[in-house]
Amino acid sequence: MYHFFVEEEQVNGENAYISGSDVNHIVNVLRMKIGEELLISVKGDWDYLCKIEEIENDRVNLKLLESMEQRELPIKLTLLQGIPKSDKIEMIIQKAIELGVSEIIPVKTNRVVVRIDKKKTQAKVNRWNAIAQSAAKQSKRSIIPKVLNPQTLDNALEIVKDYGVKLLPYENADGIKKTKDILNSLNSKNNIAVFIGPEGGFEEAEVKKSTDSGFEVITLGKRILRTETAGLALLSNIMIRLEEE
Repeated sequence: MYHFFVEEEQVNGENAYISGSDVNHIVNVLRMKIGEELLISVKGDWDYLCKIEEIENDRVNLKLLESMEQRELPIKLTLLQGIPKSDKIEMIIQKAIELGVSEIIPVKTNRVVVRIDKKKTQAKVNRWNAIAQSAAKQSKRSIIPKVLNPQTLDNALEIVKDYGVKLLPYENADGIKKTKDILNSLNSKNNIAVFIGPEGGFEEAEVKKSTDSGFEVITLGKRILRTETAGLALLSNIMIRLEEE
């Protein structure tokens, strides 16, 4: 079933409407008709099953049929990602959002090989957020997770300073039991941050600064995982443990 996001003011009693670019998508791409059903999410607070009642030039009018179950994890889950090459970051954004991430912070660590032209930064971020929105619709999220502008290490650590659980997979770490114990202890009381290094990994000084900021260094096993694999492996485990019945 098709899924769209609306603002709170677009819902009034038993009625709602969709406006903007989604109208063209509904009418000319999806070719939906009056009477067909779709889902809407309102600022992550409500999800509704709706029926199309009327199609105008600039809006699609809906009838609310029933409130739907929320699809969000019970905590905020933030991915700090050392910036990899463009095709990899786009795939990471898409899959991380499918796995329940609430926010993605691209981080300019020392071994990041990608250099984004300052003049092109906003265009890059806009594209990343468009990918985020598409992934949120596809996976029936109740919110559209945000991809922030690229941050320095210090700024990224500051953003998640108050999180209750902060995990940093590191190739030089050992002790899979520690990883399992931490994952098994996760609960709905603490927001979680996951920090993944870029293709070249972390420098030791960056790991030290992160641990001083409260990050736990963990291992994901005996194999060396690529940057686009490590985060998704850890996020998958977190999602399964926190998914509510």
